[in-house]
Amino acid sequence: MLIEEDCWTAVLARDRAFDGRFVTGVLTTGIYCRPSCAARHPARANVRFFANGAAAREAGLRPCKRCLPDDVSRDERAVLAAIAAIKAAEQPLALAALAGEAGYSPSHFQRVFTRHTGLSPAAYARALMAERAAEALSEERSVTGAIYAAGYSGPSRFYEANQGRLGMTPSAWVNGGKGAVIHWAVVDTSLGRMLVAATSKGICRLSFNEGREALENRFPKAELIEGDAAFEDLLRSVIAAVEAPGDFSHIPLDVKGTAFQEAVWRELQRIPAGETRSYAQLAAAVGRPKAVRAAGSANGANNVAVLIPCHRVINSGGGLGGYAYGLEIKRKLLEKEAK
Repeated sequence: MLIEEDCWTAVLARDRAFDGRFVTGVLTTGIYCRPSCAARHPARANVRFFANGAAAREAGLRPCKRCLPDDVSRDERAVLAAIAAIKAAEQPLALAALAGEAGYSPSHFQRVFTRHTGLSPAAYARALMAERAAEALSEERSVTGAIYAAGYSGPSRFYEANQGRLGMTPSAWVNGGKGAVIHWAVVDTSLGRMLVAATSKGICRLSFNEGREALENRFPKAELIEGDAAFEDLLRSVIAAVEAPGDFSHIPLDVKGTAFQEAVWRELQRIPAGETRSYAQLAAAVGRPKAVRAAGSANGANNVAVLIPCHRVINSGGGLGGYAYGLEIKRKLLEKEAK
């Protein structure tokens, strides 16, 4: 069933993830297009959505010669089949094998897969294995058992694939931060007391009205050190970013979530300062338009406030929605950025 608000949001974003799920009929021109068509957007009053090209043709419309909407269905089937094969495989699948099953050349299939998922087949497989690894590390008592359960051929492959990604060793991840060193500080800002914590790789926690106990709860076995010279430099950068919001890309982060959560966090970082998005737009941007609740949960699971700007997501009706540290802080952040 088509939800017109979601469809229109996808069209405005030219979201390729929706190609093959519906077509956009433009009544004034008599054509129908992919959601991602690069042509100028029509007026909303002149648009009607159809489940597929056949339904649009029955209504008297013809396919757009620019975006070729009827070519999407085969691509969509090929990508879905490849995703199923990647999930079922015990070992990584070669691009040539996936392309051969689809009847495409490897280079063309890579473009089709990337257009629909935002990742190459190899990157999709790596993200899937990393997500399984994180889940297994949370459930398995044995790190080695978790590595094999996630589908890696051995510990060396796991460490190679996840170097710098998990932020701390797998043992530390399982054992409440055992062996990890986290520097931290609580400072005064115009938004109130702010907790900042970092590993050697980047910021792992930024929150308001919290102290050391928040870190002790998450990493009870980590070594917590209050400040040091190197951390002070990083802390100054964070304070400056909070007081004058803008581009935070120069500040390193050390965060970890599921593949879906990390996709949501990347989209949050793409929202320009001074702009906001709805939860529905956020879900559509990561290619999961029906996962509005899940996008909201991923937004709430963010451990690094401001630098991953979850405050830039509001309700569809324009209301502020929720915020872990209180709506007053969210309102102040948005007012700063609006200036």
